Amino acid sequence: MSIQRSTRAVSERRLARITRSLLGASTLCAISTVSPSGRPHINTAYFGWGANLHLVWLSDPRARHSRNLTSWTAAAVAVYDSSQSWGNPDRGIQLFGSAGPASRHEAPEAERIYAGRFPGFRSEEFVGYRLYVFRPRTVKLFDEPELGAGVFVTATVRAGGELAWTRTEIYRPT
Repeated sequence: MSIQRSTRAVSERRLARITRSLLGASTLCAISTVSPSGRPHINTAYFGWGANLHLVWLSDPRARHSRNLTSWTAAAVAVYDSSQSWGNPDRGIQLFGSAGPASRHEAPEAERIYAGRFPGFRSEEFVGYRLYVFRPRTVKLFDEPELGAGVFVTATVRAGGELAWTRTEIYRPT
């Protein structure tokens, strides 16, 4: 496999449109956290997201991934439509950043975001659960119908959720 780099930037507007489309492709995400001893852990959760690209999920604070975030806030999230089939154009997004329980200041917005995606959500039915907020610093987009086969675009997430192109990598079989 060869990897080629392209110097052709992707516009902020296009990055934003592709990112929103990829986040909307599934209501489930895979959340990767790290334990205090350095062991990886992954969890699947329903999520919502806001205009600033912060992702929000609901979890029991006693769950391993939640406990991991109390000592190490670094996290990664993957979102993709699991009904895709091998050999057809694929799409997905990886996000890298930090996460933790929604602060008192963030909680109302986090609840609005989550309830906006899941209208049946009622916080009073989840006593003991907390909303968690993921704050991405980097996103990696893979959208073959939009970007081309084997093309991965990485962007930095700026304040307010604006995206700035970092690099484009093209993976080709050798």
